[in-house]
Amino acid sequence: MLLQPGPDSVGIFAISQSCSGVAARACGLVSLEPTKIAEILKDRPSWFRDCRSLEVFTMFPAGNGGTIELIYTQTYAPSTLAPARDFWTLRYTTSLDNGSFVVCERSLSGSGAGPNAASAAQFVRAEMLPSGYLIRPCEGGGSIIHIVDHLNLEAWSVPEVLRPLYESSKVVAQRMTIAALRYIRQIAQETSGEVVYSLGRQPAVLRTFSQRLIRGFNDAVNGFSDDGWSLINCDGAEDVIIAVNSTKNLTTSNPANSLALLGGGVLCAKASMLLQNVPPAVLVRFLREHRSEWADFNVDAYSAASLKAGSYAYPGMRPTRFTGGQIIMPLGHTIEHEELLEVVRLEGHSLTQEDAFASRDIHLLQICSGVDENAVGACSELVFAPIDEMFPDDAPLVPSGFRIIPLDSKTSDSKDTLATHRTLDLTSSLEVGSTTNNAAGELSSFHNTRSVLTIAFQFPFESSLQENVATMARQYVRSVISSVQRVAMAISPSGLSPSVGGPKLSPGSPEALTLAHWICQSYSYHVGAELLRPDSLGGDSMLKHLWHHQDAILCCSLKSLPVFIFANQAGLDMLETTLVALQDISLDKIFDECGRKTLCADFAKLMNQGFAHLPAGICMSTMGRHVSYEQAVAWKVLAAEENSVHCLAFSFMNWSFV
Repeated sequence: MLLQPGPDSVGIFAISQSCSGVAARACGLVSLEPTKIAEILKDRPSWFRDCRSLEVFTMFPAGNGGTIELIYTQTYAPSTLAPARDFWTLRYTTSLDNGSFVVCERSLSGSGAGPNAASAAQFVRAEMLPSGYLIRPCEGGGSIIHIVDHLNLEAWSVPEVLRPLYESSKVVAQRMTIAALRYIRQIAQETSGEVVYSLGRQPAVLRTFSQRLIRGFNDAVNGFSDDGWSLINCDGAEDVIIAVNSTKNLTTSNPANSLALLGGGVLCAKASMLLQNVPPAVLVRFLREHRSEWADFNVDAYSAASLKAGSYAYPGMRPTRFTGGQIIMPLGHTIEHEELLEVVRLEGHSLTQEDAFASRDIHLLQICSGVDENAVGACSELVFAPIDEMFPDDAPLVPSGFRIIPLDSKTSDSKDTLATHRTLDLTSSLEVGSTTNNAAGELSSFHNTRSVLTIAFQFPFESSLQENVATMARQYVRSVISSVQRVAMAISPSGLSPSVGGPKLSPGSPEALTLAHWICQSYSYHVGAELLRPDSLGGDSMLKHLWHHQDAILCCSLKSLPVFIFANQAGLDMLETTLVALQDISLDKIFDECGRKTLCADFAKLMNQGFAHLPAGICMSTMGRHVSYEQAVAWKVLAAEENSVHCLAFSFMNWSFV
C-alpha cells in the first residue's frame, strides 16, 4: 500500500456484535517503524489503563525466528460493583518476509490459578479469543497497523445492571482498541517534535503523571488485598464503602518529598451508582468547570496539608477563607484532545491579621478525559490529587475522583437488583399512567441512556485519627453524592423521563412547577378551598411555597401498587428519605394495618368524588419511626392539558414523630 502516514491519519474502527464474546478492530497509519510499534503494543500496561500487571513467565523460540511467551495479565475492574479480570495467554510474535510484524495472542485452555493464589482469588478468569496486531511497513516510512481485540469477559459474574458493560464491543473499542492506536499516534507525534507542553515538562514525564493518577485511582476503586487494602465497618448495607491501607508506601526518591510511615496510612471512601439520562461527557465537564458546586475546599486543604507536611499526621491548618474560585492551568493534552492534564489552583486567603497577605492556595494535579459527547462507548473521568506548588517530578500522589461509563440503552434492570448491589439511582422518573402518547414513547426511547458513576476519595490519616477520618470521609462522599445528584438532575435533558415519558421532579425545574400547579388547582377544584395562600399562587412562587409548606404533601402513581413520585420538603422529612429514593417507596409501606384499612374504606369515595378526608392516624417513616398526624386529605391530581387523572396527592397535617 503506497500510503504516506501523517498526523491526519485518524484510522478506521469497526466493532462486532455477531460473534461470541465482544470484539473490536482498528486500522490506522502511524509514522513509526514496525519494530517500535510492536514494542509499544506488547507493553500493554503503558497504554492500557485497565491493565494492572503483565508478567511474562517464560519465553521460548518458535519457527521462522518467532517467539512464544506465556503471560499472566491482571486488569482492573472499572467500578466497585464487580470483581476484576485476569488472563492466562500465549503470545506469538514473528516477522514476515515483507518486513511486517505479527503479534497473535489467545487464552490457554483450563482455569488454573495465577502465580499468587491469594491474589488470583480476587479475580474472575476471563478469556482472550484470537487477538493481536498486524504491522505493515509503508513505502517512504511509517506503518499501517491492524488491531483486533476479541474477549469473553464472563458477564455472568456481574450484576445484571452492569452486564451491558461487559458485553459491549463499543467499550472494548474505546478503552482498549482505539486507546492503543491513539497512544501510538501520540508517541509518534511526540517523537517528531510536533507536540509542545507547558512548564518545560517533557512529554514522557507528563504521560507518567497521567498514568500514575489513573493507576492510583484504579487501585483505590479496586482495593486489592495484596496491595494492603482492607474494608472497615462494612456490613453490606452501607452506600459508601470505607477501605484502609496501612502499608501504602507514598515515599519518593527524594527524602524531602517523602511521606514517612509514622503509624498511619491512606483511607478511601468509595461508592458506585446508576445515572439515567445524564450524558457522561456533559457531567464530567460540569464537575471540572464548577468544582465549588460539589467540593469542600477545606477537605482539599486537609489532604494537601497532610502531604505537604511529609507525614500522615494532620499538621493542623491556619484559618483560611476559600473564594470558591479555581484557576485551571493546562499542562498538555493528547493529540485528539480526548485527555487533558492540568494543574488546578484553588484560591485561599489567611483570616489572621499577621498572615493577611499570605497565600493559602491549594494545588491539584488533574486529568480529565472523555469530554467528547460523540465518542460512543467512551468512559469519562475526572481524577485529581493534591500536589506541592513546586510540582516535583517524583511528587507523591493520592488520587481521588469520578469515573462515568455508559451502558447500552437496551439495559433492563429492576430497582431490587440495584439496591442489592449498593447502587444509587441519581435521576428518578415519574409514573404518568397511560397518558403517554406515541411521540413521547419515541423520545423516551431516544433519551433512555444509563451509565455507572464510580466515586473514590482518598485521605491520608494518622493511626490515632483513623475513626475520625473515616467518619469525615463517609460524610464528605455522601455530600458529594448529594451534590452530583443535584447536578445530574439539572443537566439531564429536559424532555421526558427515562422510561415512561414523565417530567423530571427537581425543585425549580419547569416540570416540577407544572406539577405544583396541577396539585394546587386540583385541590381547589375538589375540596373547594385553597391549598396555598392566595398571594403565593403565581409563577415560580407557587412551587416555592408548596415545597416549603408546613404540611407533608406527597404524590403517588395510579397503579396496582402505587409508589411515591413527589414530595415537598416536609413530606421528605416525614418519610426520612430523599427526592431520589422516593420512587422506591410504595404507598402501603407507610401505613400500619389500621391505616391501610381506613385508606381502603375511603378509596372508593376518593375515586368517585375526587377527594377524601382521612382521620387522625399513624404512619411509618423509611427508618422505621412512627409518625402521628391529626388529619390527612387525599385528592386526585388532574393533568390540565389532558383532563385526566395524573396521580393521587396526600396532605398530612400537624404531623410529628411519636
